[in-house]
Amino acid sequence: MDKLVIKKDNKGNDTVTRTIRMNGNTFDKVSSLAEKNDISFNSVIKQIIEFGLEHLDEKN
Repeated sequence: MDKLVIKKDNKGNDTVTRTIRMNGNTFDKVSSLAEKNDISFNSVIKQIIEFGLEHLDEKN
């Protein structure tokens, strides 16, 4: 399986604002990734979601 590579992202104008909930451990990991890669928390979340959707096995 491919690995997710966090990268700086061009911000698009086609966005939707939505609130999500996550546990504290997940929040800390995402915050750490954002800080290490000098990008926003939202950009990390967006990349994780897009990666997951692209690699989703919808057969099950």
